[in-house]
Amino acid sequence: MKTAVVTDSTAYIEKDILEKYNIHMVPLNVIFGNESYREEVDITAAEFYEEIKKQEKLPTTSQPSIGTLVEKYEELAKEYDAVISIHLSSGISGTYQGSITAGDMVENIKVYSFDSEISCMAQGFFVLEAAKMALEGAEPAKILDRLMKMREVSDAYFMADDLSHLQRGGRLNSAQAIIGSLLQIKPLLTFENKIIVPFEKIRTRKKALKRIEDLLQQAQTGEPMQAAIIHANREEEAIQWMNELKPRFPHVKFSISYFGPVIGTHIGEGALGMGWSRRF
Repeated sequence: MKTAVVTDSTAYIEKDILEKYNIHMVPLNVIFGNESYREEVDITAAEFYEEIKKQEKLPTTSQPSIGTLVEKYEELAKEYDAVISIHLSSGISGTYQGSITAGDMVENIKVYSFDSEISCMAQGFFVLEAAKMALEGAEPAKILDRLMKMREVSDAYFMADDLSHLQRGGRLNSAQAIIGSLLQIKPLLTFENKIIVPFEKIRTRKKALKRIEDLLQQAQTGEPMQAAIIHANREEEAIQWMNELKPRFPHVKFSISYFGPVIGTHIGEGALGMGWSRRF
């Protein structure tokens, strides 16, 4: 059986990696006024962070249409027998449910939708694992079994630097945002039961990053792990942080990734975080 792997743009996997592992990507959309852009196709992360500085209002975001997913699956049906379709958490987007609906509408190919229950490169780890297994000829059931095991040993924590995004997006009221800014509060966020929730409120950026390091340390079991440092237009800081962590965590394979337009809309420029999983 020949199996294709599909994901959405919020995994933020670089184009050359998508091509290397034959991963098919369906974009979500970010909307400035009347202009809609497919992230990772029509607008890059760098372009997004420049554009958002010019806007008074936050953009909105939307999931791929059912038609777009159907079109992708029908295209793959010409060459593949099955699709593993891996998407961002169903608690923050309808993309996963849309993939189920689209999968029921296509013929000549079996679509297996998978809810990563997370996003960004933490989601990307699932995608890369599935793609490698598919290239080796693994059956869909075996791939899904691996993904479910990975989900049990994956986690992610993000520090929001600019509280105005959370406030403008309705996640903080104005008073909370002003007080938080004055006190240098850096909310630490995580995924719990498929949604993004506050984990801790921490004073200063340095302490917030130290707390994420502590959480990574707690996750260590002696087994090989992979971790992505994820930044919102702060690449140099992300690289510096990674270089500091590497000697301390020899069992962890680190990489750098980013918050693209859709997730960046909600978490704001300057955010920094880390997602990790066991390496199988």
